[in-house]
Amino acid sequence: MFDVLKNSWALMLGMLLLMVGNGLQGTLLGVRGPAEGFSSLEMSVVMSAYFAGFLFASRMTPDMIRRVGHVRVFAALGSLVSAVLLLFPALKDPIAWSLGRAVIGFCFCGVYVTAESWLNNSATNETRGKALSLYMIMQMSGIIIAQGLLVVPDSSGFLLFVIPSILVSIAFAPILLSVSPTPAFDTTKPMNLRELYRVSPLGCVGLFLLGGVFSAQFGMAAVYATEVGLSLGQISIFVAAFYVGALVMQYPLGWMSDRMDRRWLIMMAAVLGGAAAVVSLLFGAYFPVLTAAAFLIGGTSNPLYSLLIAYTNDFLEVDDMASASAGLLFINGMGAISGPLLIGWLMQTFGPPGFFGLIAASLLTMALYAAYRMTQRSAPSIEDTGAYAPILPSSTPVVMEVAQEYAIETAEEEEAA
Repeated sequence: MFDVLKNSWALMLGMLLLMVGNGLQGTLLGVRGPAEGFSSLEMSVVMSAYFAGFLFASRMTPDMIRRVGHVRVFAALGSLVSAVLLLFPALKDPIAWSLGRAVIGFCFCGVYVTAESWLNNSATNETRGKALSLYMIMQMSGIIIAQGLLVVPDSSGFLLFVIPSILVSIAFAPILLSVSPTPAFDTTKPMNLRELYRVSPLGCVGLFLLGGVFSAQFGMAAVYATEVGLSLGQISIFVAAFYVGALVMQYPLGWMSDRMDRRWLIMMAAVLGGAAAVVSLLFGAYFPVLTAAAFLIGGTSNPLYSLLIAYTNDFLEVDDMASASAGLLFINGMGAISGPLLIGWLMQTFGPPGFFGLIAASLLTMALYAAYRMTQRSAPSIEDTGAYAPILPSSTPVVMEVAQEYAIETAEEEEAA
């Protein structure tokens, strides 16, 4: 791990700062929107727009890089992020915020794709798994740190929008001054979705449901916390708890996934997360209960992403993994777009409990479907399963590609042994 950090410290530092900026703006909008009189449904559209922009950019950015190169794409999109962040406090309108969030989602995805392509280019067969782990730690740490900045005094109502803008701008310096341009990469044509579902029904259904759960955490958690009357300090702790849980529980679940039927682990993790959401529905008035539930939901739902991808890979030929990853990313993205919209409607109709209601329904549905799939076919033997790679639901095609390369290399090494 030290060797990976030594060779890519500038990239990791830049990504840490980017995640602090991105994590702060998402929570900040969730707090400020209701204060400006935006309804739950309007805020759901604002939050969903980010994931729509993100998904669109995952298809567009490779073409942009091929045309003008990594450095220009990285600098241009980053500058646009800084500018849009400063427009939010000036344009207090849900339509303007929705457009701004779509642009932010597009730009951040493009920035991630570019930076992650540098990471992939610098990784070797021996360091790829460690690079993925370190990259995930930087992402999670950045979002957690961002929540602490939410309590910075801001009497003007403008300062907290300036901070992420500055952080994003600063993040470019260590990256652009230390990395060299990499060759443009070719994207893999996605596997037909019908074929992908035939290969792994649980992977497809699970990733769609999980997209909604993750987007709820990243987009609507602060909206929920604001509407139930939590203080700024409590909101920052509540939102951070999702990502602390993800950071703490990623590796234990990953260790278990290589030693048992992954469907059992998927089912148990989904039940645990769903049960935590149900407890929040019943005892949500108690802040310690909310925090503990957020920890468990984040700690189970985020590793589930890696689990579902690893499980799907168990039924794929090595040559099909790359094309399958593009299809899985699309399915997860569609779920991420729909998640905030459904939660916004539920919160508008039934009040704040609709937030945990959708999370509980999604995770428990996943658990039931995993139990059903266990009756339909046998699992591959433990010796035949692929490697678990820790990646997040916010992954771009590049990280998916790195994870699949890691799985392919591990499978080839095991065959050779």
